[in-house]
Amino acid sequence: MEELQERPVMAARAMAALAMPLLSTVPLERNLYWLRRAEKAGAESDDEEARTAVAANRVGTLMYIGDPAAWEALEALPRGTTDPVYQQHVARGLCNAADGALWLGRLAPARELLAEGVELATRSGAAYVEEGARGTSLLLDWAEGHWDDLAGRARAFAAEAETMPGMAVDGRTVLGMLALSRGEWQQATAWLVGEGPREPNAAAVPHRAAASGALIRMAMVRDDVDAAAAEASAAWDRLRDKGVWVWGAELAPWAVEATLRSGRTAVARAMVAEYAAGLEGSQAPASDAALAWCRALVAEDDGDHAAAAELFRRSALVYAGLPRPYAAVLATEGATRCRLAAGGDTAAAVADLASCVDRLTELGAVWDAARVRALLRAHQPADGHRPRGRPSYGDQLSPREQEVADLAATGLTNREIAATLHLSPRTVEQHVARARRKLESQSGQSLSRGRAARRPG
Repeated sequence: MEELQERPVMAARAMAALAMPLLSTVPLERNLYWLRRAEKAGAESDDEEARTAVAANRVGTLMYIGDPAAWEALEALPRGTTDPVYQQHVARGLCNAADGALWLGRLAPARELLAEGVELATRSGAAYVEEGARGTSLLLDWAEGHWDDLAGRARAFAAEAETMPGMAVDGRTVLGMLALSRGEWQQATAWLVGEGPREPNAAAVPHRAAASGALIRMAMVRDDVDAAAAEASAAWDRLRDKGVWVWGAELAPWAVEATLRSGRTAVARAMVAEYAAGLEGSQAPASDAALAWCRALVAEDDGDHAAAAELFRRSALVYAGLPRPYAAVLATEGATRCRLAAGGDTAAAVADLASCVDRLTELGAVWDAARVRALLRAHQPADGHRPRGRPSYGDQLSPREQEVADLAATGLTNREIAATLHLSPRTVEQHVARARRKLESQSGQSLSRGRAARRPG
């Protein structure tokens, strides 16, 4: 900043940029240091544009970290200005605030702030702000479960924004999370990690945390506990180093589960305690839901299934209220699993599992729906009206063969399908072989028969 000492307006704006925590891996304390310096420089400046630029960055910074003061800072923005130069700064502040609110789980305010910010950006000619807002809108649609045609829109955005630093990551994150829910794991990994070596500074911290959560999930299903635990540890260290714990909502439950599965119960407990301490004083309902989920996992690991079920239920309620339907279903699944383990009302639990399958199917989460359907099948009482013996489907696929065929069409291996459906790899091989024979006899159809027609996006 020494070279800008004689240019206080430029110095204030440069310091305000350094205060933004999203694309920076330096500790939060360093961002806040620059924010304080920028505010001081802005206050001492007689340049109204510099003060507006600093105010816009202050709003974004405070919202990103879940500081309740962000809402007061929003009121201080000159949102009624008619000067296009000031409007561009205000638009940037509003859109950054919307993006921050999204990661906090404040989805309704995020929508409102984004709409206002985009309107100002369009009116003032802030094209870069408009483009960034498209990425936030994609993430909002993913969070709220608006998945119809989402993959197509995210793919187009990622391609258009590839040359813009830090921009394409929104589209890539959405595509990776959608692919995970559908069982398209090679695609999920490619979108979330990239084709080449991982670059620690290539993505924003909350996006990297979300990507790590997805990678941990995939490793656990493959029963590669060591890889899952290693990813969890590295991701947790990054979150700790940054110090913005409200960005851990997409990571924390999976990181805690992987750590528990690796046998490091004390470490998992310490992670939950650290996460809870890091969230104190913040307004981040998504992280509140994730924290309840983490505590449920610890209770489940302890064998206290009744307490775990209640914690999962609380998590699901918070997610549902945001709304985050996909996360709400996954938390409901956890609650139901624990209720069954606790010996609760089996009929009610089975009904809840069936509802989870329906909701996941509506979202287009093929892999998750198949996974929960397998759990449902294990607890669902046999149909007393069905004739004895294996039903004959002739040259048509049985429900299980269709399920296996759908998962095979996503690119999952037989072993991964077996883990999803709680079957042996040999049984999956037999289902795949039968499905292939039947489909080949039906005008040479492939295992992906009908899948494209059923999958939204």
